Amino acid sequence: MTRRKDDAMTTDTRPEELDMSTWGEVDEPAFSGLAERHRRELHVHCYRMLGSFEDAEDTVQETFLRAWRRRETFEGRSTFRAWLYRIATNACLDLLAKCRPEPATGGEVRWLQPYPDRLLDELPAGGADEPETVAVARETIELAYLVAVQHLAPRPRAVLILRDVLGWPAKDVAELLGDSVNSVNSALQRARAGMREHLPAERQDWTGGDEDAGTRELVRRFTDASVAADIDVLAALVRDDVRTSMPPTPGLHVGRDVVVNYWIESGFAGMTGLRAVPTSVNRQPAVAFYHWRKAAGAYLPLTVDALRITGGAIAEITTFHNDQFPRLGLPELLPADGTK
Repeated sequence: MTRRKDDAMTTDTRPEELDMSTWGEVDEPAFSGLAERHRRELHVHCYRMLGSFEDAEDTVQETFLRAWRRRETFEGRSTFRAWLYRIATNACLDLLAKCRPEPATGGEVRWLQPYPDRLLDELPAGGADEPETVAVARETIELAYLVAVQHLAPRPRAVLILRDVLGWPAKDVAELLGDSVNSVNSALQRARAGMREHLPAERQDWTGGDEDAGTRELVRRFTDASVAADIDVLAALVRDDVRTSMPPTPGLHVGRDVVVNYWIESGFAGMTGLRAVPTSVNRQPAVAFYHWRKAAGAYLPLTVDALRITGGAIAEITTFHNDQFPRLGLPELLPADGTK
C-alpha cells in the first residue's frame, strides 16, 4: 500500500487494502480517483434501473457526492465497489420515488434512451464471471430487457437487478433494502414473473453478435430499403408481429400491417434525400439516418433505428430522435455528395 508522508491514502491505493482506522483521512482527489474506476459500471447499473441515460448520469454524480459525504461509514465489511452499488441503488430508488414519469404501459416506455456501445466498450473485457462483464451482458442491456424492467415496481426492480444481473446474495440485498430475506425472495419471484410477461418469448434467438453474417446482411438490406423508402422491401424484412416505437413520442405499433400503414401515413413512403450511417446501441445493430437539407447544403441528423432481430427477421424497431446523435458519437452532418 502506498502512502504519503502524512500517511494519507494516494489515488493508487485499493480501499480493500486499507487500514480502516485511516479511512476518514482520505482526501477528495484520492477518493474521487477510487470512485471513478467504477463510474461506467455504476452508470450502466443506474441506466438499467432508470431506463434513461441522462437520469443515470445525474444519479451517478449523486452517488459519488453521497459516498464522499458518508465516506466514514465505509467500514470495510464489503468491497468499496459493493458499497458504491448500495449507494447508487438507493439513489435510483429515491429518484424513482420522487419524479418518475407516467408508469410504463402497454409495452411502451417513453423515457427510454439508447446506450452507445462505444461507452459499454469502456469496461474492461474479462471472464464470463467478472463483474464488469456480467454488468453489460447482452441479454440484460438490450432494449427489450430494459423495457421489461421498467414495467416492474422500483423495489422488485432493484431486487431483480441485484440478484439476477449482479449476482448479489439475498441477505445482502435484504440489508440494502432494509427487508427480510424472505421478503427479498418473494419480490424476486414477482419480478421474474413480471419479466416473463413483458420479455420477448424468443429470448434465445435475440440479435446475433458482431460475427453473425446473417444479421449484417439483414441490417444492410434494411438500410438500403430505408434510404430508398421502399416499403415493400421493408415489409418483407420484418416479422408478422413486428413492434415499432419512437420514445419519447407516444405510440406503439404492433404487427406488420399496422406498421406498414404507419409508415405510409407518416409520409415515410416516397421520402427522398436520405443517407445512412451504421452504428450500434445496447449491443444491438442500429442505423442513423440523415436527411438532405438544401438550406444547410448537407445531410442533417434525422433519426436512429435500433433493431432487434430474431429468426432472420426484424422483430422490433426502436427509433430515437436526432438529439441522441451527439451521445452516440455520430457526425453532426454528412456533406453533399452530388446526389440528393
